[in-house]
Amino acid sequence: MVDAIGEVLPWAVAVAISPIPIIAVILMLFTPKANTNGPAFLVGWVVGLSLVAGIIYSLADGADAATDPDAASGVGWGKVVLGLLLLFLALKQWRGRPGPGETPTMPDWMDGIDDFTPVKSLGLGVALSAANPKNLIITAGAAASIAESGLSSGDAAVVIAVFVVLASLSVAGLVAYRLFGGDGARESLDRLRAWLGIHNAAVMTAILAVIGAKLIGDGLGGI
Repeated sequence: MVDAIGEVLPWAVAVAISPIPIIAVILMLFTPKANTNGPAFLVGWVVGLSLVAGIIYSLADGADAATDPDAASGVGWGKVVLGLLLLFLALKQWRGRPGPGETPTMPDWMDGIDDFTPVKSLGLGVALSAANPKNLIITAGAAASIAESGLSSGDAAVVIAVFVVLASLSVAGLVAYRLFGGDGARESLDRLRAWLGIHNAAVMTAILAVIGAKLIGDGLGGI
């Protein structure tokens, strides 16, 4: 089980440092309903990651990815495809980066965060963790790797839980810092939001390229 946790650690870190969800939760923590919307977003984030990881693991484990050569080969090819998709997204991010002096473009839905209710915040957390293509692919890769490890269902559940916790540390840390960090928290978070807004494309390109290459390497190794 320790080996499996080590295997999913890079995937969890890649999800945890996603710039857009971090910017979204920071903006949410500056709204009048920060005390309810921030925790609601965190709950949605955890639920989304748990659903994707649980479903993909169940599918791969049900196909006997750990013992059936044909199933293992199928999972391997699936990883190669997912890795290629991440490399394509990395290229798209790099080509779409703002030029010198240009203001980075943020998603339109960020303009309405001030009016979010806890239910909308929870839904956004689910969407950014489970429906975001980058996080969906990375979480799927992590879950497939867990299924290939041949762990018992109980041990696999523990590894999935560890993955979700690690992948949620950034969001959870920001929520806790805003709620309990005092007056200095707002200024620090605002600086972080501004930095991520400027460097979002570069950060995302690096994450997607590294994890995409890892997925392809892992997939080829399992074919």
